[in-house]
Amino acid sequence: MDVARAVAVFAMFAAHIGPPAKPEGAGHLLVAFDGRAPAIFTLVAGLSLTLSRGGTTPRPERPGALWATLVKCAVLAVLGLWLTDLRSGIAVILTFFALYFLAAEPLARLRTRALAAVAAAAVVLGPVLSYVLGPYFGYRVSGRGRYPGFEAVTSWSGFTDALDTLLLSGAYPWLTYFPYVVVGMVLGRVLDLSREGAVRRLLGWGAVGLLAGHGLSALALGPGGGREALLRAIAQSHPYAVNAADPVQAVLARQAGAIPSTSWAWLLVDGPYSQTPFETVANVGASLLLLGLAVAACRVRVAALVLRPLAVVGTMALSVYAVHVIARAELQPLHGWPALGWFCGVSLVACYLWALVFRATPLRRGPLEWALHALMPKPKAGVGGRDGR
Repeated sequence: MDVARAVAVFAMFAAHIGPPAKPEGAGHLLVAFDGRAPAIFTLVAGLSLTLSRGGTTPRPERPGALWATLVKCAVLAVLGLWLTDLRSGIAVILTFFALYFLAAEPLARLRTRALAAVAAAAVVLGPVLSYVLGPYFGYRVSGRGRYPGFEAVTSWSGFTDALDTLLLSGAYPWLTYFPYVVVGMVLGRVLDLSREGAVRRLLGWGAVGLLAGHGLSALALGPGGGREALLRAIAQSHPYAVNAADPVQAVLARQAGAIPSTSWAWLLVDGPYSQTPFETVANVGASLLLLGLAVAACRVRVAALVLRPLAVVGTMALSVYAVHVIARAELQPLHGWPALGWFCGVSLVACYLWALVFRATPLRRGPLEWALHALMPKPKAGVGGRDGR
């Protein structure tokens, strides 16, 4: 999981400081990960949440666990608001993560079948509700993709605006990104990553999800007539995109976290950050493929040694993410391969050295990870419970 988490972090680097994702040379790799980093990061967070509570054999909740979650969410929210106020130009995801973890708390108590039903419903209904509610909040044509700063806690209007951003109109809104968390939680319930068949299942499910998401979208937009419906909607509601090389992508480029509410056919697209049901399924598939490849590689001794520095970055994902936002704000690097290479290289070396220097102390997990762990109240051991199925 740490390897997959690190890959997601580096994919975020690529989106924030890398060159444009074009299908040319090494750019094919950026195209493959375009829009997927937040999805992978979020799904792995849900998986980690379930594993921390027993995985396939859920443990009963310990007294004080809810309070620990509330403190964790508060710390992440404050850190996210502060990083946003640095005006780095990055859509900081941490405040959204605070909401995800808060919303996941009651779901963690569900039995596996009920949790799976919630996940399936969320993948479909989240984007649909986002589409339906958009016009009522002024987002029929545009306006999505925001992220809250400290104004969220300095006035009532700022607070209500932040709620709107976190739930509906933000760059990573709860309606369209929380489904990844729930899918990750289900994955942790139904699959033991240490077992022999885990890799085969991850790769198989991942391939099916990836092909189904992109394949069904292509069929719906092509033979299904979806693209013609979109072009008509663009001519009526998005005139700025009519003469673009790809009018559909020109409209989606002005959105983040959701689609406009000008035609139901938008729910058929699978473009990066559109967060339709099709893109969500495809991103889940890509996440499972990445996890499967990571698990398979880490079972080979030589590969595990080679990937060790990457795994260390994954254990310090929160610290690395925060530092990269600060560095982007202070250094304002030019987008391109050199900047991306420096950010990734420095992260690998710095994290490995940090883990080496502090290997015998709690700080080995990373500075922000250690601080978050230290601030969280320790749940007391409990007794009793059920198997969660």
